[in-house]
Amino acid sequence: MGDFQKFMLILALLFLFLTVHCKEDDDDEVEEKPGESAGVTYDSRSLLINGKRELLFSGSVHYPRMPVSMWEDVLDKCKLGGLNVIQTYVFWNVHEPVKGQFNFTGNNDLVKFVKLVADKGMWLTLRVGPFIQAEWNHGGLPYWLREEPNITYRTDNPAYKMHMERWVTMVVNLMKDNKLYAPQGGPIIMSQIENEYDHVREAFDEGAERYIKWAGNMAIGLKTGVPWIMCKQKDAPGEVINACNGRHCGDTFDGPNAPTKPSLWTENWTAQYRVFGDAPSQRAAEDIAFSVARWYSKNGSHVNYYMYFGGTNFARTAASFVTTRYYDEAPIDEFGLVRDPKWGHLKDLHRALKLTKKALLNGNYGAEKYAPDLEASYYQKGDLCAAFLWNNHTHIEKTVNFKGKEHLVPPKSISILPDCKTVVYNSDYIVSQHSAREFVRAEKANNGLKWEKTVESIPTTGFFKREPREQYSTVKDTSDYLWYRTSIELDNLDLPFKKSLQPVLQILSLGHVLLAFVNGHYIGTAHGVKREYTFPYQAAIRLKEGVNNISILSCTVGMPDSGSYMEHRFTGIRTVELLGLGTGNLDLTLNGWHHTIGLEGERLKYYTEEGSKKAKWTPAKGAGEALTWYKAYFDAPDGDDPLTIRLENMTKGVVWVNGQSIGRYWSSYLTILKKPSQNEYHLPRSYLKPKDNFIVILDEAGGNIDTVQIETVNRDSICSYISEIMPASVWEWKRKDKQIVPLAGGTPQPKAQLKCPKDKVVTKVEFASFGNPYGVCGYYIPGNCTAPNSQQIVEQNCMGKDKCEIPIDRNLFDKNACPEIKAKTLAVQLRCGHKG
Repeated sequence: MGDFQKFMLILALLFLFLTVHCKEDDDDEVEEKPGESAGVTYDSRSLLINGKRELLFSGSVHYPRMPVSMWEDVLDKCKLGGLNVIQTYVFWNVHEPVKGQFNFTGNNDLVKFVKLVADKGMWLTLRVGPFIQAEWNHGGLPYWLREEPNITYRTDNPAYKMHMERWVTMVVNLMKDNKLYAPQGGPIIMSQIENEYDHVREAFDEGAERYIKWAGNMAIGLKTGVPWIMCKQKDAPGEVINACNGRHCGDTFDGPNAPTKPSLWTENWTAQYRVFGDAPSQRAAEDIAFSVARWYSKNGSHVNYYMYFGGTNFARTAASFVTTRYYDEAPIDEFGLVRDPKWGHLKDLHRALKLTKKALLNGNYGAEKYAPDLEASYYQKGDLCAAFLWNNHTHIEKTVNFKGKEHLVPPKSISILPDCKTVVYNSDYIVSQHSAREFVRAEKANNGLKWEKTVESIPTTGFFKREPREQYSTVKDTSDYLWYRTSIELDNLDLPFKKSLQPVLQILSLGHVLLAFVNGHYIGTAHGVKREYTFPYQAAIRLKEGVNNISILSCTVGMPDSGSYMEHRFTGIRTVELLGLGTGNLDLTLNGWHHTIGLEGERLKYYTEEGSKKAKWTPAKGAGEALTWYKAYFDAPDGDDPLTIRLENMTKGVVWVNGQSIGRYWSSYLTILKKPSQNEYHLPRSYLKPKDNFIVILDEAGGNIDTVQIETVNRDSICSYISEIMPASVWEWKRKDKQIVPLAGGTPQPKAQLKCPKDKVVTKVEFASFGNPYGVCGYYIPGNCTAPNSQQIVEQNCMGKDKCEIPIDRNLFDKNACPEIKAKTLAVQLRCGHKG
């Protein structure tokens, strides 16, 4: 062999070595992505995409809960947060609101949404249902289905199964026709049939078992080429995978119902959905991270955050009593803004888990139990090893001696060691940034607000029935409102003899809200609650000799979305009585009632510019009358910050902008904290024009229009709160030759890392303390000691920059300050804004 041939052989061997070496280094970062045909199978460990195991981090994002203009930005933030799967329901009632009439356009363009997910390089789980619950009106089922002859939902009922199979088949064929399943090169790797059936199965006895087997077999028979799942369904039939829903599935899930199925987590609730009347609820980022790490430490390979972005229940899409804002406490808030630290802390978790990927998916499981609330779980194969150190004690930190090395684990936390030696992440230590949301009055929009009003009249026409009609079946989900009107003639003997005595109007309503009027005068309002729709109403009233007119407006706040026999739920006025008459009590229930569906303003479309011309409007100021319509014009605020309208001193009603409903509001229903469940309501910028936007508010019970204002929304306050004892960011580590090594050499140290929102820079250091500060972002307070140069150091590192880093280093700050503090903490709050 000549010298040249030897040289070429050496080059070839070197190239082969480098190729293999680099692939081994980078294998944790390489994932299958949509674009080419991908077979999807599974075994007891995980899904396999093209025969390759994947760690799947999924987030629920619902296409109808945001304008199309937000889709791309929200999906980009999902991808940046470390997700590789998007999960969505298919909302039957938005696609087929009228039997046989379909809508897959605009906000309802399911195909466009699925394709966009693929364009972003993510997979998708399609939850076909068709019952979805989702805190969505009627659980996603179209109203017309309720009136099909002899139908009973979600059991072995021929009528229901016929319509269900027709719809599911149509959805599957739509996906197939657009080549959206993974074997066709699309992003769909799983589909779901039914939803949380274990909640209702006992109501249907043997019919439940027959129905579930039929549903599973029907779905499998559609031959999508991807697995089907059922969540909260312990006996998912055949090859259908049963999956877990809950907050801590790592400890509550009984496991797959067959040894050939993987452990999948379809809903890890990132907060609690809110109903009107609920006080604020939160779920800490630390608790979510703890639950996910626990899941993956116990054979999990897939988790879905429900919701990752909640969005808005526009128009009349919310289920009974559900607020218009949906899962606002998710990692991406209602307005599409990243909610830190939840988003960032979970992003760091996904990175840490990806560093464990080789060992986790290919290693053999082992565990060492140190105490009932302390253990180490690990996966090992040869030199590959990854470990999870679990401390379930809620108050005490524990030391774990694992493989000859001691690790301190904080209370109620899990440490992740991708090489069984190096802690790169702990669920209780948040090293990512924090943020605070602010609502700012939009002067440009509010300066032009000049409100005018018109008052809804009690109708004089309608159809007659002897007793009050049930509301759902009368209105057929076309309006929230149904008028009930009756008349009674009284003489002087019927009226109380003493002027100080008053008769009482007593109404029993099946829900949800009513407004009462006597002889054209507003008497009052009352409502039920989410857990008990039925409520009584009593009011002392003035009656007169002659004909007295009693008018009741019954209002619904969405249809029910869960439970058995949904097709038999009822609402509306049940009984009406007059108490304390001179001749005794008088039951008016069978007195004969005139019914009118909806409001005049709805029928004439006061919420459009053309429709508003059909009413007489006068200037409005202060508190209004019952059933008042308001209108005004405003100009869109400059910039691209999201917008909202504040309605805290209004009562209950609906808002429209340029003819589009942004949903129901209910400010008069106060929580135990004496505040509304929701004050601000999303005004999508895509609904607006630069100038002369037409806004209409229907207020039911006399709100104060003077206090309504339009605001911009931002997260321009960014913060960091990091202690010396915390680990360095997980992004300071990488995998190399089956080892975890520093990304840049040396031993990584903790540091504050902050980044402003897009196109903004740091304009002010609002707080800086290196010592023992405490509080939360937006409300930090210095402790009893702080390094005097804290502000200076932070300003030097951050002012005028879009992102910055501040090492947690005593030598950088005044190292002689606060010597009595063993572990010092840096708290920083920065204000971001546009340059100049």
